Amino acid sequence: MYPNLYYVFKDFFGIEWNFLHFVNSFGFFVALAFIICSVVLAKELRRKGKEGLLGPVEEKVMVGKPASTTELATNFGLGFLLGYKILGLFMTKGSMVNPQEYIFSSQGNLLAGIGLGAVFAFIKWREKNRQKLATPETRTIRVWPHDRVGEITMIAIIFGLLGAKLFDTFENWDSFLKDPSSIFSMSGLTFYGGLICAGIALWWYTRKHQIPFLHFIDVMAPVMMLAYGLGRIGCQVSGDGDWGIYNAAFKTTANGGILPANLSEFQATVAQQADFFAHNSTHHAFFPKPGFLSFLPDWFFAYDFPHNVNEAGVPLAGCTGKYCNHLPVPVFPTSLYEIIMGLMLFGLIWAVRKRFKVPGVLFGIYLILNGLERFFIEKIRVNVKMNFLGMQITQAELISFLMIIGGIVMIVLLKRRYQEGKTVEKTS
Repeated sequence: MYPNLYYVFKDFFGIEWNFLHFVNSFGFFVALAFIICSVVLAKELRRKGKEGLLGPVEEKVMVGKPASTTELATNFGLGFLLGYKILGLFMTKGSMVNPQEYIFSSQGNLLAGIGLGAVFAFIKWREKNRQKLATPETRTIRVWPHDRVGEITMIAIIFGLLGAKLFDTFENWDSFLKDPSSIFSMSGLTFYGGLICAGIALWWYTRKHQIPFLHFIDVMAPVMMLAYGLGRIGCQVSGDGDWGIYNAAFKTTANGGILPANLSEFQATVAQQADFFAHNSTHHAFFPKPGFLSFLPDWFFAYDFPHNVNEAGVPLAGCTGKYCNHLPVPVFPTSLYEIIMGLMLFGLIWAVRKRFKVPGVLFGIYLILNGLERFFIEKIRVNVKMNFLGMQITQAELISFLMIIGGIVMIVLLKRRYQEGKTVEKTS
């Protein structure tokens, strides 16, 4: 496991750059997912535009004005924040043992902040000065949906992260009450919370800018499936706790290896590691490696997540310092399974995306596929269960079930409306 990029560079290249402690592996892959998905989003929006399904909107803008005080102050503030924190991080001596504490503390470099703030303000002033006219004028421009990818991505990032953290907080309310500062941590994010909150925000945004919502969500269907698969890479690489129940058919060695085992060995480990299991579930399954999958490594079926970012488990032999724990019994690496399934489902949706003539149907298919994938993976995942109508289910199971039903209802209603529209056209 690589909690942050410092350990990646140290392991692969033998380089120890302290500032890389700041770049958490999970956050890095989430950022990478947003970048890749924004490219795919732009490509699909352009395709829809060429097909005449998405059109431009005319907007009036004022051109030729010099930079205002507000614009200069805003750019200076952004530059100051980045310089004070990010450049300040590069100038910090010693190892950054807790990047979150650094970000939310008053630590930073004042001169770096002022310097970068001045640079940002100068760039804005020069940009506006080059466009300055003797008499500023109002012009009408045409803005296509693919021109708004930057804004769409930012809305998805902001509301996605807020929703993911909010839903995770509700799901783990007792843990939040014990440690309210955990809300500032990047670990513990609920995908469906991000999906719901970002979806509401983007619905409002598309209405505001007159983008047909059904065509827009059809574009988002493969993009969100891709984002899901790529984002899970961060979960797997960092070992953020998004793993499955114990697989009692395997055991963990003291230095982090995985070996076949029997059920009695699992029970013996539970007894030996009483302190750990006193605060952790013993929920498990016994699933040896099937013969027809013998070519796969043992860790595909059971993994102990050594050096995980949560520092969960028991100490690794011969390891000192931070991130020196691993799980005493290996678990199903569900994040790995979701990477595979997420990318495969993306490929499927991408392959069939041009075949559906009814707007919104592709998104309905996405809801069904994503819901089915998550519903079944929850059967072997570690998650907090809640009492719902007398059933013990997880938040994700409930939401995924509603997504499946919602997707089916959506497809039926949209196809019915489409056929009724065709009938009216024929009779008129």
